[in-house]
Amino acid sequence: MIRNAAIQKSSTQNFYDRIADVHHFTLKLNGYRASVAKFLRSLNLEIGPDSYVLDAGSGTGLVTRGFLDAGFRPKQMIAFDLSRNSLSISRDQLRKDKKKRYEKVSEVQGNVLELPFQDGSFDLVLSCGVLEYVSLDEGLREMARILRPGGKLVFIPVKPSLVGSVLEFLYKFKIHPVENVRQISQRYFTIVGDHKFPLSEPISWSKAIFLLEKKDTGKKRKDN
Repeated sequence: MIRNAAIQKSSTQNFYDRIADVHHFTLKLNGYRASVAKFLRSLNLEIGPDSYVLDAGSGTGLVTRGFLDAGFRPKQMIAFDLSRNSLSISRDQLRKDKKKRYEKVSEVQGNVLELPFQDGSFDLVLSCGVLEYVSLDEGLREMARILRPGGKLVFIPVKPSLVGSVLEFLYKFKIHPVENVRQISQRYFTIVGDHKFPLSEPISWSKAIFLLEKKDTGKKRKDN
């Protein structure tokens, strides 16, 4: 499933390698992991013991662990990120888990625009706060490529807001307008749900949520 790929060090990788510990601590304080777990638990993701899951742009692993907190137990989960230090923190945190859920989680370093996986490898992709660093069209197209037809993408982008603007400045990314997210997503996916975190949860101040399902383009060509 995994293809070999050369990794060219970038300014974004250097940045997150430097701030990985502080970034992880900040996200722990605002209940980020619990909010994600609660949201994922509310979805019908159809993840079972034969499923393959990718956390694309996993950072220090809070979404990965939120997914496991929600009770999902796939056959294999991959935490994928550009920052080696972030992946190291993710691995260490998972191995502190007394329930031993880390045994089916692997860490892979790389660029989300060049995912080193074969077409149709995954049943589910999670992506939070990473496509702000790249072309939205290229990022969504690449995630669609590695999903099986009908596979789902839980996409949690940074939304335009006061908090989002502060994060945009601090973390050196560019927020994609929500309407652009909707329009570009529909080139590769069907929008199954356009959700919101409750206002009582700090993650709602900066993040939007989309549940997307990969279009079966092969079926369309056959029908035509």
